[in-house]
Amino acid sequence: MRALRTDRLLLRTFEPDDLEDTFAYQSRPDVTRYLLSEARDRAGSVESVRKMMTETDLVKDGDSLAFAVVLDGTVIGQVDLVLLSAEHRQGEVGYIFHPDHHGRGLATEATEALLRLGFDEFDLYRIVATCNVANAASARLMERLGMRREGHFLGCRRVKGVFRDEYVYAIRQEEWRATRSQ
Repeated sequence: MRALRTDRLLLRTFEPDDLEDTFAYQSRPDVTRYLLSEARDRAGSVESVRKMMTETDLVKDGDSLAFAVVLDGTVIGQVDLVLLSAEHRQGEVGYIFHPDHHGRGLATEATEALLRLGFDEFDLYRIVATCNVANAASARLMERLGMRREGHFLGCRRVKGVFRDEYVYAIRQEEWRATRSQ
């Protein structure tokens, strides 16, 4: 089992007992409004937790590390690190949190731990993150982490029947290390 600790959080691999906590946020339309998928029913969350339980290493392109974000014994969200290209040492981070825990810096804290893992343990050169342009909170989170907006893509992805615009943010390993050594 892989686990990371931050000041307030435990990030660990998903377990079967995480279903209820995960369903509590995955089933909410206000959580999924900017995501690629709709709110999940219980069966969808069962499948999601089952899949995330297998996302435990980065070896080949497309592999993912999925972490349950635990605060005081409760799963309050999920973060993931995807290996986009082993050859080019490129990764991508993503995050989803229960709205009851928004506005406290927890998503920033958890995502920062993933960036550290990607750069320090997996020696990634560059890590990206994307968001719907309407998701201002997500864009601010990426900027707080020192990521720079590299793109604003118009109508680049069809999501839930609508073409949406997306921002692409990124940070390189040397930029990350420079901001952490100050």
